Amino acid sequence: MPSPSTVSPSEAPLALLRPARLVPLLQIEDVADAVPLARTFVDAGLPVLEVALRTKAAPDAIKAIRAEVQGAVPIAGNIMTAHDLAIARRSGALMAVSPGASDELLKAASDQELPFMPGIATPTELMHVISRGFHVVKFFPAAPMGGAATLRAMAAPFPRVRFYPTGGTSELDFAEWIGLQNVIAVGGSWLAPIDEIRRKDWDHIAKRARYMVSQFMGKRDA
Repeated sequence: MPSPSTVSPSEAPLALLRPARLVPLLQIEDVADAVPLARTFVDAGLPVLEVALRTKAAPDAIKAIRAEVQGAVPIAGNIMTAHDLAIARRSGALMAVSPGASDELLKAASDQELPFMPGIATPTELMHVISRGFHVVKFFPAAPMGGAATLRAMAAPFPRVRFYPTGGTSELDFAEWIGLQNVIAVGGSWLAPIDEIRRKDWDHIAKRARYMVSQFMGKRDA
């Protein structure tokens, strides 16, 4: 997987996500869970991990994953403000991802080198982020906003745009999502439910991840 340092910031989301195809979305409440959880996914073949900045433990969790888990590619999710972007950068995240796209956040992202992916839900929002130079976006919340049919409809009017759908995705619809040529990867919290993380049920998480890799990885040309 290419290092983000070898590509431009605008290309980095593609470089990171296109090979990954499936990204676990993680809510980590205890820093002690970060390393074993990340190793579980890396060993299963899912190295790109979106850690939501929803908990006090999240920044230190990203630091620990970056420092201690060889092959892991931690990215910071749930970025809401310029302050969140600064936290993501200091934590060592290799990319920052937002569920939305305020003007303040887009400006802050444009003014720094950390690769950033804004979130959109509608064509109007998409046109706004395109006007600011962003062509790789998070589609959120994916299922409530029409699912794969919505992105299929967006392909013709927005041929340059590539999408990363999250929000209501599951193993039941992953194949449909990843079968779209304008989808580079799919994010899913269902890969690591919060109750399983709290129980430290790494075996169950690993089994689910290995199943997804065995069933779906490598079935579409990058």
